Amino acid sequence: MDLDQALGAVRDNHQAVLTTIRSDGRPQLSNVLQALGDDGVVRVSTTADRAKYANLRRTPWAALHVDGGSFWSYAVVEGDVTLSAVAADPHDATVDELVELYRAFSGEHDDWEDYRAAMVRDRRVVVRLTPTRAYGALR
Repeated sequence: MDLDQALGAVRDNHQAVLTTIRSDGRPQLSNVLQALGDDGVVRVSTTADRAKYANLRRTPWAALHVDGGSFWSYAVVEGDVTLSAVAADPHDATVDELVELYRAFSGEHDDWEDYRAAMVRDRRVVVRLTPTRAYGALR
């Protein structure tokens, strides 16, 4: 499977499974919502107290699995990860990026100021996965 074909599946399905690497080398999987940006980067929101955040700080690599149209149809993209700063102010760059990520999944929020404040309270972070390899079987 080529990378463009896999990214098409990623673009079509916001529900995914993110795989990171634990300190003992074993995988840790998390159900996530993701969005593929026009820049080709997959973005996921998490909090700074989650295992995936600690794993990605230590080993900045991840794989993302998305389902295709049936159980036997799927795509996986792998790549290096960068992390945003932890949200510290309702109008900082991290929160602005989280707003764009929310819009990609859900459209407009009823109260953006409340959403922005919640991102700071939750200590949210943006995971940015730059896909470099893909595999799977899309049917």
